[in-house]
Amino acid sequence: MRCLVAGAVGLVAAFGAQVARAQPQLIDWPIRFDDERIELTRTYIRRHYGLPATSIDIVPRAIVIHWTGTGSLRATWRGFDRVRARSARKHLVRGGALNVSAHFLVARDGTIYRLMPETRMARHCIGMNYDSVGVENVGGGAAGPLSERQLAANIALVRDLARRYPTIRYLLGHMEWRRFEKAPLFRELDPTYRNAKVDPGTRFMAHLRLGLADLGLGSRP
Repeated sequence: MRCLVAGAVGLVAAFGAQVARAQPQLIDWPIRFDDERIELTRTYIRRHYGLPATSIDIVPRAIVIHWTGTGSLRATWRGFDRVRARSARKHLVRGGALNVSAHFLVARDGTIYRLMPETRMARHCIGMNYDSVGVENVGGGAAGPLSERQLAANIALVRDLARRYPTIRYLLGHMEWRRFEKAPLFRELDPTYRNAKVDPGTRFMAHLRLGLADLGLGSRP
């Protein structure tokens, strides 16, 4: 399996232009979303967004791309399956007991797993949770560059989401979230609750946007 090359040529040569435009196969691998997680999500919405949280349903308006920083698919899934955040992650726990999660998890071989409905809120990006779909990619950082197959899978997945949810207007990498900080799409009542991210990297996002240029998804508000 090859890592992401310096240009989009490698992707096209390896998989063909039609692969990224094909209907992606989504494998359901649900994380635990019991009554406790639903209530913790409601608490998070009330605390951070000041909304009544009569439900945890969202209208997707953006897609946020992440990497896990680890090479294990199963360990990542187990981490998301946990309902409450681990106490060792002090910055995370400071924001609430709700554990992090994502709607989709993309394996190194490009297999796309759906962890939860994309119309339910996941805790994956400060300020953007209530309006966005989170896509995690296994790898990145110390675990090594994301793969070409993951790039192709992300292109296909974003195309599918944009087709099914016409409300989606933006595509951003996790490291780009602060671009939206003063935009109406950004929600966060605590001005001190911020973090710095580097995932999924400028190269991956450049290739991803190249493969999705015809959709016209914004990278800034």
